[in-house]
Amino acid sequence: MTFDHNQSAPEIKAGIPSGDAQDVYDAMMRTFEDFKSENDARLASIEKRSGDVLVEEKVARIDAALDAHQRRLDQLSLKGAGPALAADSAARPQPSEHKSAFDAYVRSGESEGLRQIETKAMSVGSNPDGGYLVPVELDSVIGERLAMISPIRSIAGVRRISSGLYRKPFTTSGPATGWVGETAARPQTNSSTFDVLSFPAMELYAMPAATATLLDDAAVNLDDWLAGEIDQVFAEQEGMAFVSGDGVNKPKGFLSYTTVGNSAWSWGNIGTIATGVAGAFAASNPSDSLVDLIYALKAGYRQNASFVMNRRTQATVRKFKDSTGHYLWQPPATASGRASLIGFPLADTEDMPDIAAGSLSIAFGDFRRGYLIVDRQGVRVLRDPYSAKPYVLFYTTKRVGGGVQDFDAIKLLKFAVS
Repeated sequence: MTFDHNQSAPEIKAGIPSGDAQDVYDAMMRTFEDFKSENDARLASIEKRSGDVLVEEKVARIDAALDAHQRRLDQLSLKGAGPALAADSAARPQPSEHKSAFDAYVRSGESEGLRQIETKAMSVGSNPDGGYLVPVELDSVIGERLAMISPIRSIAGVRRISSGLYRKPFTTSGPATGWVGETAARPQTNSSTFDVLSFPAMELYAMPAATATLLDDAAVNLDDWLAGEIDQVFAEQEGMAFVSGDGVNKPKGFLSYTTVGNSAWSWGNIGTIATGVAGAFAASNPSDSLVDLIYALKAGYRQNASFVMNRRTQATVRKFKDSTGHYLWQPPATASGRASLIGFPLADTEDMPDIAAGSLSIAFGDFRRGYLIVDRQGVRVLRDPYSAKPYVLFYTTKRVGGGVQDFDAIKLLKFAVS
């Protein structure tokens, strides 16, 4: 891919192409080239001790444009994840019995079909959660869209359960091991010490509203409408809980566990690496603390590790270079990919805290092994045409839990002296 460096992109008002994802991606790559050029000029002026305010402003403006391009790419990716509307009704797959019955319930409130289906499945539709289970087609769409717009869900371990609690046993001390000869006696090993981690699934709800006109319109894909109404609010609530939830009627976020300096790490705590400066990176070689964070993680976890931070923190690390002058932050390799930092993928998570004194603003780890999300099977919908006339409300619930399952798989960068 080539870039036209003669364009004066710094003077453009961060316009975002209205075309497809590839157009936005190409514009993002051109903007990144302009960012590098202007940031090089900024660093040169700093070295000369003659800081140029105009250069600082240009860098900030281009940095904002990069964020805008990334947000637009995210929106286009999410739009592409929705179920396609077939132009020819003959080309549409035949709906399942459950889907047809659910469609009738959503449009008109007719629930007999759903009651019969749930009776056949030996389940009671309205107890104890209320409402009816959505068909598997819609459940899959909601899950896929949540994975795309919920950054932690996209990198964490996810397990579906049929009950309200998932219990995971683990050993706090492994059995004794050793090498022996082929005919030598095998000494008895020590007994393992077991403990259990519990992950309760808590109720998360949304209540989208629809007009009678929308429900009567046969051309409207109600699966797509309902998924689109709830995925964003579900993802926002989940994302906040997975990062900083207190575990009370919600998942417990990885920032809510006890933290200790990594040299004093023990099971049940999350290790931290300090930047050496309260509320900032070190003035000299600021990226060294990022390297320390990477190598605080054991090799077995590093190969699948990701950085997690918000975009304001990203704007800071985007300016860092290595000793050869290459930028440590790199844009996505493809329109649907992730940005990277020092070669590791980077998950944009707006629920991570901004850089401040003592903040834990950057996480690094193998989240698939370190953080577990538990989803109770089934999303339920209860139709309510009475509470907000003339609108019809759809009380939609899902049960989700989460917490750290491997305390050695996640490390945090602490913006503090120690």
